[in-house]
Amino acid sequence: MAPRGSSWLANEGGKHLCLLFWLSLNVWLFWKTFLLYYHGPQYYYLRQMLGLGLCISRASASVLNLNCSMVLLPMCRILLAFLRGSQKVASRKTRRLLDKSKTFHVTCGVTICVFSALHVAAHLVNVLNFSVNYTEEFLALNAANYRDEDPRKLLFTTVPALTGVLMVLVLFLMCTASTYAIRLSNYDIFWYTHNLFFVFYVLLLVHVSRGVLKYQTNLEEHPPGCFHPNTTLQEDIPVPGPFEEPFPEYAPDPFPAEPEPFVQNNFVRICTEEPKFQSHFPETWLWISGPLCLYCAERLYRYIRSYKPVTITSVISHPSNVLELRMRKENFKARPGQCPTDTKATFGVHLKIVGDWTERFRDLLLLHSSQDTEILPNFQQRNYPKLYIDGPFGSPSEESLNYEVSLCVAGGIGVTPFASILNTLLDDWQCYKLRRLYFIWVCREIQSFRWFADLLCMLHNKLWQENRPDYINIQLYLSQTDGIQKIIGEQYQVLNSRLLIGRPRWKLLFDEIAKCNRQKTVGVFCCGPNEISKVLHKLSNSSNSYGTRFEYNKESFS
Repeated sequence: MAPRGSSWLANEGGKHLCLLFWLSLNVWLFWKTFLLYYHGPQYYYLRQMLGLGLCISRASASVLNLNCSMVLLPMCRILLAFLRGSQKVASRKTRRLLDKSKTFHVTCGVTICVFSALHVAAHLVNVLNFSVNYTEEFLALNAANYRDEDPRKLLFTTVPALTGVLMVLVLFLMCTASTYAIRLSNYDIFWYTHNLFFVFYVLLLVHVSRGVLKYQTNLEEHPPGCFHPNTTLQEDIPVPGPFEEPFPEYAPDPFPAEPEPFVQNNFVRICTEEPKFQSHFPETWLWISGPLCLYCAERLYRYIRSYKPVTITSVISHPSNVLELRMRKENFKARPGQCPTDTKATFGVHLKIVGDWTERFRDLLLLHSSQDTEILPNFQQRNYPKLYIDGPFGSPSEESLNYEVSLCVAGGIGVTPFASILNTLLDDWQCYKLRRLYFIWVCREIQSFRWFADLLCMLHNKLWQENRPDYINIQLYLSQTDGIQKIIGEQYQVLNSRLLIGRPRWKLLFDEIAKCNRQKTVGVFCCGPNEISKVLHKLSNSSNSYGTRFEYNKESFS
């Protein structure tokens, strides 16, 4: 029996370790910057003016710099696909971590929102303190023009404050449009508002270009809090007590060139010049320039790669509101699990008509078709709109061929990535590590199984002819019992015998697979509703008495 918790460690250990490292890095960066501005002598006078608002604003800014640079990397999809598909990342655990890129992107985005709120709150306090604590002694430190200047004027007339307000508005639009409800109801809103990231980064670079917060540069000549006699006498400011009486009578000047011992004993330091202040070099450029250039270069490459439109060979309207496109494109290459390739010359995609974008897309393609269930004739192909394909990209399903035993669970249209795997096995299954595949497909409507019924039957017949009927275990589940309960057509008799009514009993299924594959590692792949995903994830993390370990992988289209 495998050690208890080994499945949980295999599925969650790496993810939680990376999360812990990332959290530690954020906390360390925040605390390090906070202490620098709280104790740093170069910020003594600025800290006296602004108080804790200075420390919190700068500490939160350092965290924002980190996350604004990291949030772009998970969206470099070509880079991730290259790492996944090459030998650069040989470890399967590391490749599986690449599949968490979207989760990491969302985590960085949430962190940016939280620390942006903290950063804005701290700077609102700073603006107020700039106005209230205006100093005549150190004019270079002032952001206000005079004491008690209206803080609202500082917010809307200075470049850093104005760009900060605009960034908050852009960030608010991006975050609210990223919610699941808006993505589902109107994907265009999410898409266009999320592309405001370029405006956000331009504003960010301008935001840090005008240094308002300044540090002292001449610490040796003017230690913080020291006494500058020349300036004091010129400005008629009272001289500190230790200098009022006990000067030596032989001193020719009002102040000796070097402080006498009694001055040092009373902890009064004399400085040789006034403090000098200078704005910081904008460190944000150093943080985001690399990731931003990398992402922009990838977007440019993707645009060039997808510039030539594909040739649509056919459009098929399937039952249950699903549209299939068969296309052809020069130099198009896809790995197993990326898209359901029909032949070496063409490739196809299946779209579930859900939401405004897919509905408009369907209307464009089927506008001139009177028979939705038939392939459009060739003479109508000139009416197809120009279609540009960006991809393919990496997919968790690619790993299914790298396990000796794999369990693929599809819910409805979530079968599409596994259809690519089945197509690959139909061409040649012996060259892969996979030796047994459990294929579970759950649908609400009986007609949905027709999408890939021919493919399943061809693969089943091929394996029977090659004397490997146990290579694939097909189980089809009809979750709703309304209507007929058999797949119509004699050619689908193979599937009729594998059609079950109701929902899968997942616990019994996992126990059966564990019993038949003792002491082995089983790859679990899910593409479907969250309800199914949560159950499979929980069962994969559970231990069993057969020493079988389940490694969970999840597809995501949202």
